[in-house]
Amino acid sequence: MALDERQIAVSQLSDDELEQVMAEHGVGLTVGEARRIAELIGRDPTLVELHIFNVEWSEHCSYKSSKASLRMLPTDAPNVILGPQEDAGIVFFTEHEGKRYGVVMAHESHNHPSQILPNEGAATGIGGIVRDVDCMGARVFGTADPLRFGDPQGEHAERTRWIVTGVVEGIWQYGNALGVPNLGGDIYFDETFDDNCLVNVVALGVVAEEDIIHSAVPQQAHDEPYVIILVGKPTDDSGFGGSAFASKILDEEEQAEDRGAVQVPDPFLKNVLAMRKANEAVREAAKEKGIVIGMKDIGGGGLACGTSEIAAAGGFGVDINLEEVHVGLEGLLPETIMCAETQERYVIAVPEHFADEVLEIYNQQWDLLNVYEGACARVIGRVTEDPTYTVRFGDTIVTQAPVEAVTSGISYEREEQPREWSEPEPQFDQPEDLADALLKVLGSPNVCSREYVYRAYDSEVQGNAVLRPGESGAGVSRPLEGCDAAVALSVDGNPKYGRIDPYWGGATAVAEAMRNVACVGAVPQALTDCLNFGNPEKPEQFWEFRQGVRGVADAASNLWLKGYEQTPVPVISGNVSLYNESASGSSVAPSPIIACVGVLDDYSKAVTTQFKQPGDAIYLLGERKDELGGSAYYEALGLGLGANVPQVDWEAERARIYAVTDAIDEGLVAACQDISDGGLAVALAEMCMGPFGRGDVGADVDIEEALGGLRPDKALFTESSGFVVEVRRGSEERFEALCAEHGVEPIRLGETSEDAELEIECGDDDLVDLSVEVMAEEWTNALSRILS
Repeated sequence: MALDERQIAVSQLSDDELEQVMAEHGVGLTVGEARRIAELIGRDPTLVELHIFNVEWSEHCSYKSSKASLRMLPTDAPNVILGPQEDAGIVFFTEHEGKRYGVVMAHESHNHPSQILPNEGAATGIGGIVRDVDCMGARVFGTADPLRFGDPQGEHAERTRWIVTGVVEGIWQYGNALGVPNLGGDIYFDETFDDNCLVNVVALGVVAEEDIIHSAVPQQAHDEPYVIILVGKPTDDSGFGGSAFASKILDEEEQAEDRGAVQVPDPFLKNVLAMRKANEAVREAAKEKGIVIGMKDIGGGGLACGTSEIAAAGGFGVDINLEEVHVGLEGLLPETIMCAETQERYVIAVPEHFADEVLEIYNQQWDLLNVYEGACARVIGRVTEDPTYTVRFGDTIVTQAPVEAVTSGISYEREEQPREWSEPEPQFDQPEDLADALLKVLGSPNVCSREYVYRAYDSEVQGNAVLRPGESGAGVSRPLEGCDAAVALSVDGNPKYGRIDPYWGGATAVAEAMRNVACVGAVPQALTDCLNFGNPEKPEQFWEFRQGVRGVADAASNLWLKGYEQTPVPVISGNVSLYNESASGSSVAPSPIIACVGVLDDYSKAVTTQFKQPGDAIYLLGERKDELGGSAYYEALGLGLGANVPQVDWEAERARIYAVTDAIDEGLVAACQDISDGGLAVALAEMCMGPFGRGDVGADVDIEEALGGLRPDKALFTESSGFVVEVRRGSEERFEALCAEHGVEPIRLGETSEDAELEIECGDDDLVDLSVEVMAEEWTNALSRILS
């Protein structure tokens, strides 16, 4: 069989000529990379090979700028079942009916596509992350969506509002139809996201340890023939070049042509494949027969990545016949079939003798053709002992290269250069009316209620919800029928902190995510990260990236896995999204976004943020410090960003998390809220209001003992980490003793009250006296006003 005649004369063309030829064919490789490919395969590459390497060596797939930095992250701990080496990580959850279960956790970004086509970009982000978890053999039981948008009241307000609307619609339209509940998320607005929104997605699943499916051709393929099955939608040209597009700088003038690089979603086919147990039927059939299979989602890089990576992960090669691939359009070129990112597709490696049964399950029992026109399962290739990646199209070999060369990518040692933050702390007098200041903060874009967004999301589907979005800083789900153990999930990361100091931006994101999980009573077990940064080819922006990773690594290493001294909270999965920069040169705020998963042994012990009853004691855990840099208070008063960002005291943070989780486990706590955006004042206000602004229990507190040498307004609005805890009447002595056991000094601020009001005093001075109704009017309605 002859090699494809469409070879690119890499060895003969000048640098300028080669660059022009690649640009004409839509290949984004550098000249040096193209010449390196020719060296690796020993000849001039075909056009199809250049396209395959273009996606496999993209930043999105190969991590070529970030690979070395990611080694700083701690990924191992006694509870880790699978670290960050496949489509998702797995951490131990619980034992039930004689089986060990794990929580499967994946975290991805769909930033560039969502800026261009917000609805489709966000929807396919949800689709991809659900597939990542499903293909591990897990049942997906929740998603979360950390989102970052431009200034909704700034220069590009109209475009920002359009993007927000599209992204939110894409998430609910896809997620709701798919039947996966939304457990939570967060939203920040900042002008640095005007040209590059961030749409991060997280998915959780549950799987028995014995039922885990790996994203690799099984070792049994050494003993018997294995084939590759492609299942799902017919391949079309949607998303062609998507991974390369996700690794480039966005140019407003090119957005029209970039739209073709965005995938098109179909949640109803996904519902059949993932949620209505078609994939599960295949797994069960394999399990009954003692057959080991491999399964991989087809996402970024399309069929090229899916087929090459599942083979390389097992140490095998693969021989693909593109004429066996079901397509939805006539006349597709082989490079399009290989690299298009058509959604709702998987590749499965199965023994040849089992293939017909797999095809029958998908094609006959689940009738894929009648779910979506052209959808089906087909054998498209064979696993080979020879570790070569071969792709045939008719009578032509269009790709033949060492599979390791295709999948191992390329690595760069980027230059980093520190940059200084020059903005000082603002000098200003304490406002005369702190009640008015609190209302301004409550109505500001980054503090106001997100109910306007999350009310569109279905949090009840599957019937596992314990705590829903808005009820606490973490969502809680009970994913195993008949089992009391529950999973908590929180996502966090303040871009304002990252702008000032990317190291503390990363560290505080980890700490806040862990605090939010602890607030419901769950013990933090594992982290994932999505590292959203600018152009790694610019030394200052690469320094920001490195600092952010260091912050995440240090926090995970120093906050410790509870019960295992000196053992990190492991980072079990994640994603890097670079080149979040516009053609004008402006990049996003350094944005390491962290997801934390925690476990409660008994879901009935979970607590919410809303005050429960009058007469309970209110405690503050956590010293108030002059750390208002990047605060909601400065933003609401128009004072700029400042300089003094919150810094994590590892030992004190760890002690408070342990004390809170122990206190909730003992039943001492009625409500708990972490202190972050808006500080102590906002935490108290939110506990009075509850998730919908209808709370009927107020608070009467005195902050004099909590000042720590600060002015009252700074003590109220500093975002130094901590907790506000409502301790049940009669439990105060035990709570204080428990805190002392952990080396925590609780400050008793006051009590909950019968009047639905927040009263804050400082000695003899009355600082704030606001009813829940007045606060809720500002807090609950602000986002709808801002986005209307």
